[in-house]
Amino acid sequence: MEVNSVQKWVLLWCIVLFISSGLVHCDVTYDRKAIVINGQRRLLFSGSIHYPRSTPEMWEDLINKAKEGGLDVVETYVFWNVHEPSPGNYNFEGRYDLVRFVKTIQKAGLYAHLRIGPYVCAEWNFGGFPVWLKYVPGISFRADNEPFKNAMKGYAEKIVNLMKSHNLFESQGGPIILSQIENEYGPQAKVLGAPGHQYATWAANMAVGLDTGVPWVMCKEEDAPDPVINTCNGFYCDNFFPNKPYKPAIWTEAWSGWFSEFGGPLHQRPVQDLAFAVAQFIQRGGSFVNYYMYHGGTNFGRTAGGPFITTSYDYDAPIDEYGLIRQPKYGHLKELHRAVKMCEKSIVSADPAITSLGNLQQAYVYSSETGECAAFLSNNDWKSAARVMFNNMHYNLPPWSISILPDCRNVVFNTAKVGVQTSKMEMLPTNSEMLSWETYSEDMSALDDSSSIRSFGLLEQINVTRDTSDYLWYITSVDIGSTESFLHGGELPTLIVETTGHAMHVFINGQLSGSAFGTRKNRRFVFKGKVNLRAGSNRIALLSVAVGLPNIGGHFETWSTGVLGPVAIQGLDQGKWDLSWAKWTYQVGLKGEAMNLVSTNGISAVDWMQGSLIAQKQQPLTWHKAYFNTPEGDEPLALDMSSMGKGQVWINGQSIGRYWTAYATGDCNGCQYSGTFRPPKCQLGCGEPTQKWYHVPRSWLKPTQNLLVLFEELGGDPTRISLVKRSVTNVCSNVAEYHPNIKNWQIENYGKTEEFHLPKVRIHCAPGQSISSIKFASFGTPLGTCGSFKQGTCHAPDSHAVVEKKCLGRQSCAVTISNSNFGEDPCPNVLKRLSVEAHCTPTQN
Repeated sequence: MEVNSVQKWVLLWCIVLFISSGLVHCDVTYDRKAIVINGQRRLLFSGSIHYPRSTPEMWEDLINKAKEGGLDVVETYVFWNVHEPSPGNYNFEGRYDLVRFVKTIQKAGLYAHLRIGPYVCAEWNFGGFPVWLKYVPGISFRADNEPFKNAMKGYAEKIVNLMKSHNLFESQGGPIILSQIENEYGPQAKVLGAPGHQYATWAANMAVGLDTGVPWVMCKEEDAPDPVINTCNGFYCDNFFPNKPYKPAIWTEAWSGWFSEFGGPLHQRPVQDLAFAVAQFIQRGGSFVNYYMYHGGTNFGRTAGGPFITTSYDYDAPIDEYGLIRQPKYGHLKELHRAVKMCEKSIVSADPAITSLGNLQQAYVYSSETGECAAFLSNNDWKSAARVMFNNMHYNLPPWSISILPDCRNVVFNTAKVGVQTSKMEMLPTNSEMLSWETYSEDMSALDDSSSIRSFGLLEQINVTRDTSDYLWYITSVDIGSTESFLHGGELPTLIVETTGHAMHVFINGQLSGSAFGTRKNRRFVFKGKVNLRAGSNRIALLSVAVGLPNIGGHFETWSTGVLGPVAIQGLDQGKWDLSWAKWTYQVGLKGEAMNLVSTNGISAVDWMQGSLIAQKQQPLTWHKAYFNTPEGDEPLALDMSSMGKGQVWINGQSIGRYWTAYATGDCNGCQYSGTFRPPKCQLGCGEPTQKWYHVPRSWLKPTQNLLVLFEELGGDPTRISLVKRSVTNVCSNVAEYHPNIKNWQIENYGKTEEFHLPKVRIHCAPGQSISSIKFASFGTPLGTCGSFKQGTCHAPDSHAVVEKKCLGRQSCAVTISNSNFGEDPCPNVLKRLSVEAHCTPTQN
């Protein structure tokens, strides 16, 4: 790149400071091509890892895996509601230790991007806002509103000053090179018009005034004022351009997959498409890509928003919910990063020359003044491969793919050709059993005690609970005369309840009469069912359940939750009886919550029933507890909750989160990588529970006598709950031979010459495992994918024996793909491949 005099001075000054103090105190800047760090333009890959969605004990491993995967930056939101749960009372402990997390990034030698928000969306409860903020007098969220702006500025100052006090901005020698204010405000600003623009301008100026010494960004904010950089979020950002010609193209959220909701399918974004989208962005001059998510993690406790978002926030990310590498997504992206980095000097110092190679094929060529040349050959046809001529050479481009040529001649990577192994994860049983099951039924006899609230009419749920619990009881009584027709053989009356709560259980005189549930798309729903009333007084108790507060939408702080009516009984002799304005009693939360039954201290507050009686009658609104010992090993652990209905679960007082055995509906009819990706495409798990397993962090466990407590709303059989371990069981590799007309070649990579020889299938089991069997091996034209390979019309008979000899008993192995290695050419003049599936088991000591 061309370094101007100012950049040279900055670089020299940084070197002087580094030598004198051991810290580099350099402002991060930018130009139209890239973020500039220490006077150098940088092409940066980043990944989202949210600190509250894992444990501090996991952070270092996650960040080191991100580094090994070719990332330069770790990005995280900052979550206001966990840091300031009540006004002026701050929490930066445990999973919320932001300083420790950023220092862990620094220890790994990576940069950080701190997205302060404070609105984060993120499928997080209330979009990251603390619920108390809703009750500040006169407040209106994310608007040109003084109460909101005062609160937002105070929080932003708190976070920035905390980072400054630990010297964590790059300008102080720390790792933070970027910060974000607000989040995806553009659509909201357009709705609000001029006031929205005024608020966005205020937020940008406020942030810049905090003087961090690093640039600020605003994602999905087309009118972000200088010097703030507007950035892109989405599945694709190749058509994005910053709002000023002197700002770089930054992709703050390249969606690696999609979130899950209870009752919906799982979403899988093929890595070929993700790599294609990233290469498209880079080839058009993009210089910063952040994967959202790189590790999604877990919505522990009641942090999931939405509502209806699952406890798992796996997101089909390169590192899965449990911290294990997901192949081939992780490995293929790592190869992409390596290939792009070989082009970095050319990309950040020049603009591309674009040449048409066909109707849907193009070449983007970067040529620097110092002689570097890099090219991207793209095929946007999602149906057909293309053979193109570039630099007097022919190149074959698969459908919907980009080939990267760091020397403008040799292809080192194609987005559609996955050459890394695929790993199959399984949940395996452990030797840890749940011991001493006991149960306790939630006490419904004292719902109208002295702590209750009484009011005529129906109250909005969050105004009553302040989100201290998912649960709110609505209780009223009705007197039924002895002459009512239904008491003498007539048809039972019908109770109709309209609600904006997310789930509701109806109890008549202490007995469950029925339940009803909303969905993410239809939050307002109706319970309609026959009710068995008796002569005299009848108690109607409605348990309204929240499954996370909204996290997105215009002024979602004004949205209502709970039983808002009408509530009516139909089919009485007098006709319809509207109870909406009757006298109602409200009870916040559960008795078990109030007695803290989830803790080792609280469990002694009640008399538990022995487990031998549990399975005889599965009761709703029931607490269950058991003990278990920690299984040996270091594999990630999870609870199999498929025998249960809906509720929450705790281990040693720590909340694992909400569980719900809701069965997924969707379109699970296969997946093709080519063509535009959207969440309705490539769905998995139809007809199965959306979430069956719930992550149990090993750091929450003791060697023995771990306390498991759960609250079950519907029923279920807790004796069938089991502790499982997540493990790599099978690994696959599927690699093609080089075309016989292509010779070995060399490329220059960071001053070292690397030689590319014959391709190899490489198999790696996890640490502590070895290859115990070869389930499939075929050199020729095998068919299928990992787990379903089968021989094609061309097959070398020695395939299995050759691979076994190379691999059995080893943690890893490599098998060269050549005719001579398999005796002879099984089908001359046919381009062949070697497909292998191996089984991994723990290594015997």
